[in-house]
Amino acid sequence: MAPRIVVAGSANMDLVGLAPRLPRPGETVLGDEFVMMAGGKGANQAIAAARAGGHTVFLGAIGSDAFGVNLNARLNGAGVDMQHVRTSYGPSGVAVIMVDRDGENSILVAPGANNTFVELTEAEQAAIAAGDVLLCQQEIPVETVVAAARAARSGGTRMILNAAPARELPDELLADIDLLVVNEVEALMVAGGDSIDVPKLLSMVPRVVLTLGGNGSRYADREGRDETVPAFHVDVTDTTAAGDAFTGALAVAWGEGRDLVEAVRWANAAGAACVRRVGASNALPTRDEIDEVFRAG
Repeated sequence: MAPRIVVAGSANMDLVGLAPRLPRPGETVLGDEFVMMAGGKGANQAIAAARAGGHTVFLGAIGSDAFGVNLNARLNGAGVDMQHVRTSYGPSGVAVIMVDRDGENSILVAPGANNTFVELTEAEQAAIAAGDVLLCQQEIPVETVVAAARAARSGGTRMILNAAPARELPDELLADIDLLVVNEVEALMVAGGDSIDVPKLLSMVPRVVLTLGGNGSRYADREGRDETVPAFHVDVTDTTAAGDAFTGALAVAWGEGRDLVEAVRWANAAGAACVRRVGASNALPTRDEIDEVFRAG
């Protein structure tokens, strides 16, 4: 049976421009292509988890505009359960993304309806309690993340926080996190200091995954495991949604009961499969594509 993954997070319409290079401040660069697709870290990770084989329930808010209609349709089309999603009067969240020919990107997000996702309803709390894994990010109000984590703890649901975008985490949230997923910038923000301090992170949460881009990932926990998991090497086209592919797949693998180091290895394969295509949600790999990279590893 597919694990039940509950994703509480943001949904944005991504406006993606491809260009030879990213513009400097004040500069205009002629682009190669423009595409529009569903995005937002929450929506991306929900789609990633659904494509990786999870029964995925999305909790969040979309606007009453045309972007909201499009977002709902695209998430439904990806197999995400949208029955609990709120519609907020006003604009949906929007992300403006620039990608250069080396796959590097620059992103500006206008949260829109995502900022209205506050005060979890009883139905939303029940959906969290019924899940195997709750997955949250930080593009929604922090009080909502805290409430979702509390509902997960009360219901016996394991909670993963992808602490992106980077910001300090309140103590009341740290107390309910089972697994923290951060990149190097986010790790510095959460732990403070001038260098990556995994022991300090483990004094705050019981398990940590540190993503290292092309160098793979590092898993550590309070039981003494500390392992670097190598990356899978593929031709890179666009890195925009690699982290979301990784985190969604990690939630599914953990929900399936895999050992966490093995789950991280499989999630690395998901990230590698993602960067071969341009875009965010449309680049997220299927389970077969993840397994293909994983076996070829």
